[in-house]
Amino acid sequence: MSEVPNVRQRRRRTDADRSVAAILAAAKEVLGTQAHASVEDIAKAAGVSRQTVYAHFKTREALLSAVIDTVSAEAANEMAAARLDEGPAADAMLRLLDVGWQMFRRYPRLPAGAAEENDPEADRDRHSAVADHLDRLLTRGKASGEFDRRLANPWLVSAIVTLGHAAGQAVDAKQLTLEDGVDALAESVLRLCGAARRD
Repeated sequence: MSEVPNVRQRRRRTDADRSVAAILAAAKEVLGTQAHASVEDIAKAAGVSRQTVYAHFKTREALLSAVIDTVSAEAANEMAAARLDEGPAADAMLRLLDVGWQMFRRYPRLPAGAAEENDPEADRDRHSAVADHLDRLLTRGKASGEFDRRLANPWLVSAIVTLGHAAGQAVDAKQLTLEDGVDALAESVLRLCGAARRD
């Protein structure tokens, strides 16, 4: 008989995990195209009640933060699969930047800036995987002579991440077309690193 409560508890945990997964998946899609979507909109897309969303995420900001964590992990996984240790470092840098643009295309309205303002430390943590990939790539490019050795990696990492955000914001504000934004970011990052553009 003692097994029955344990089975029920495991079932409740499984149900809760399914609800969280459904909410996060829906929130990624909804917030990715409608930055100001409400919790009600997300709940409807997830097929759960508004109360269920709030049972797992106490505020809209907490849900947004969890979504950005999920998208950041997705980007880090795609960067890990982008063969950044292969071929010329400049080509690998373009592949890394392309992952960022793929995420932008997938979730063009995801309001990352709001979460960054609310919790700068969490934002640094989210960027740590990207920073690690960049640091290794910059070190490799400097060792091969493709990248300028005079600028320190932490500065270059910070500048590249900032340029990426600026390019995304310019496209979002329609100051640049997506194609021009891709081109401007690639040109700017490679110039910053001291590398020639590879088309």
